[in-house]
Amino acid sequence: MEAGVSVKPNPKLNQLVRSDAAEWQPLQEPGVTGVYVKVLRFDEATSRAPTFLLKFDPGASYPLHIHPGGEEIFVREGDIRLGKDHLYAGDYLYTAPNNIHAVYSKGGCVVLVNVPQAVVILPRREHGQLGAESDA
Repeated sequence: MEAGVSVKPNPKLNQLVRSDAAEWQPLQEPGVTGVYVKVLRFDEATSRAPTFLLKFDPGASYPLHIHPGGEEIFVREGDIRLGKDHLYAGDYLYTAPNNIHAVYSKGGCVVLVNVPQAVVILPRREHGQLGAESDA
């Protein structure tokens, strides 16, 4: 920290979640089944959760979408395909802002997700979804 910089911490803004004690909730988005969420951090200012755990049942997918603010994914268990990238337990992926992918998990997974801005689901393509199930 630089000399002369004044920092005023505000512990009231800290959020502690005991994720093992939280229940998985079905992800309530159109066309999505077999995906569950545990919110880890909720931002009152934006009325959304930027940090959460997702659990995919085997064979579950999430439609083609764009990340206006980017995305960070850490795979806790299982496997997941995000576009052309196939990740396994212990893998981390940073998706830069405005990148597009669909998501698919062949064997099921649990991932830690951080998305600073809400994703935008794109219209379904006639011949499947980019990266969803190809090569899976």
